[in-house]
Amino acid sequence: MPQLLIEIERSEHPLDIVERLAALRDWIFDRAETDEMSVSVSGRWADYHIAFTWIEDVEALHVACAFDLKVPERRRQDILQLISRINEQLWVGHFDLWSSENVVMFRHALLLAGGAEPTHGQCEAVLRVAVDTCERYFQAFQFVMWAGKSPREALDSVLFETEGEA
Repeated sequence: MPQLLIEIERSEHPLDIVERLAALRDWIFDRAETDEMSVSVSGRWADYHIAFTWIEDVEALHVACAFDLKVPERRRQDILQLISRINEQLWVGHFDLWSSENVVMFRHALLLAGGAEPTHGQCEAVLRVAVDTCERYFQAFQFVMWAGKSPREALDSVLFETEGEA
């Protein structure tokens, strides 16, 4: 398919909206580059480091959410199997094991093709999905890494939900 080179005028840079959102929430953020920004968010289980990148070529706002979990080589296959099992459960985004750093991260992209402008609500939803997904599965990664659980056992333990009151 031939690529069409069409200049698209946007009313503002997509990361400007993310920057305003972070400032509104009093989150620590850094925007050292025009097309890159990082945000730190404290969750229940960990602090999450979220990188937002504007990818002009495909008109996408990429989100990568990492937490402090460096995977040693001896646990790599179990973590990869856990990631595969988790990704089967997800409707939005996916987990990866970032090979160069051996760090688990959640990734997603908001496509804004044709000059679509991101809304405050969309940016907030992408951020919320990233953090909520990491929060939901964080303990499964811990169970595999530190408790020696199998990927299936770890995932079953975090997906177990109680009903009623004790």
